Amino acid sequence: MASASGSSVRVRFCPSPTGNPHVGLVRTALFNWAFAKHHGGTLVFRIEDTDAARDSEESYNQLLDSMRWLGFDWDEGPEVGGPHAPYRQSQRMDIYQDVARKLLDGGHAYHCYCSQEELDTRREAARAAGKPSGYDGHCRELTAAQVEEYTAQGREPIVRFRMPDEPITFTDLVRGEITYLPENVPDYGIVRANGAPLYTLVNPVDDALMEITHVLRGEDLLSSTPRQIALYKALTELGVAKEIPAFGHLPYVMGEGSKKLSKRDPQSSLNLYRERGFLPEGLLNYLSLLGWSLSADQDVFSIDEMVAAFDVTDVNPNPARFDLKKCEAINADHIRMLDVKDFAERCRPWLQAPHAPWAPEAFDETKWQAIAPHAQTRLKVLSEITDNVDFLFLPEPVFDEASWNKAMKEGSDALLLTARDNLEAADWTSAESLKEAVLAAGEAHGLKLGKAQAPVRVAVTGRTVGLPLFESLEVLGKEKSLARVDAALARLAG
Repeated sequence: MASASGSSVRVRFCPSPTGNPHVGLVRTALFNWAFAKHHGGTLVFRIEDTDAARDSEESYNQLLDSMRWLGFDWDEGPEVGGPHAPYRQSQRMDIYQDVARKLLDGGHAYHCYCSQEELDTRREAARAAGKPSGYDGHCRELTAAQVEEYTAQGREPIVRFRMPDEPITFTDLVRGEITYLPENVPDYGIVRANGAPLYTLVNPVDDALMEITHVLRGEDLLSSTPRQIALYKALTELGVAKEIPAFGHLPYVMGEGSKKLSKRDPQSSLNLYRERGFLPEGLLNYLSLLGWSLSADQDVFSIDEMVAAFDVTDVNPNPARFDLKKCEAINADHIRMLDVKDFAERCRPWLQAPHAPWAPEAFDETKWQAIAPHAQTRLKVLSEITDNVDFLFLPEPVFDEASWNKAMKEGSDALLLTARDNLEAADWTSAESLKEAVLAAGEAHGLKLGKAQAPVRVAVTGRTVGLPLFESLEVLGKEKSLARVDAALARLAG
């Protein structure tokens, strides 16, 4: 089998264009991409779109867009081209038909005329007898007379691959040596009765023709590996394949309840993370931890650091649990690592329609640039910016009634009056001066700063928590800030 040696490494990422990309799929893409980058090799991006009933052009375009957003550049594939084009299986049907004919002619495959009803009956009988219930080889050695009889009955055969009657052993890059006994890996279908090739044929054929050296994929595909190895050996005999790739099966990503994270789980959708404002580098950092780590004491690192250190043999074979809170925390670290100008630009989609609740003309670029450094230290995801800065661009704050009731205790009116007088006399070019004004008001009423600033914060921003208060007051400005304190006093009086 292939070994990792410099630029000879060729890996592939081959999703099906069905629905929204899944974070488990992204993790697989990440490990393949990092492995190729680490070894100076080639990443082939291939689209497995032979299931016309489920595949869609919309999902295909979404896949390409997702790969670009994540920062995955591919060396061969859609929109890039390469020596093994086309890279969509739906455009390679003649290739698969030709290989299937070669397998039949070489004795590596045969026509199977069994009906589904016959297969089910024999499987049930095998189960009842305590025997393996896979295909029993009924059509392996048909005579010409039997073929003629089946044909006369109008039966249309599928093509089955002939598995060797011997154990298949291989060394998984993640799991070590694995052996499958022949009774557990029966002959299997590779072409439907209508002539359409199955995944079991097209996937290994494409890997062979595209000279893939390492197949890194999900654990759920492990049971198909002995089939593929046997097929590779046949393809090598026929001159279609040059070598058998090395296989590495990545651990399951688990959701809640120790169940495999499925497409039906809300937290599995990549689009969810894009819409919430996760950074690609933050999300990828977290996904890399689902089975791999840079070191025992470092969870936050850059993609470049991952690429420099990544080796698939270091992947842990045990299932990895997806923890949304940890994912958010790592993303928050990456937000704080951004250059402030970069941060300000990345927030921009959430400062515009349809996310922003203020009129477009109300947005003030100067105020945004002034508040951005303070916002950067507070966010877990970029979408949180909208609620954090709306007080700057709305004509009046949006009051959270629970926050109002929590902050406006008995005596808050007296405190606000004192704070207003102090703020009136303060230096509005200094957040520290504004802090001193509110601190003095608190002291006059026997309150510490935390208690004293709560009514001011709610009066000006509408909320009890948010960006640093005194920097927020400075950016909002004296006139608007005092007007909002006046409005809060009027409301308390009313």
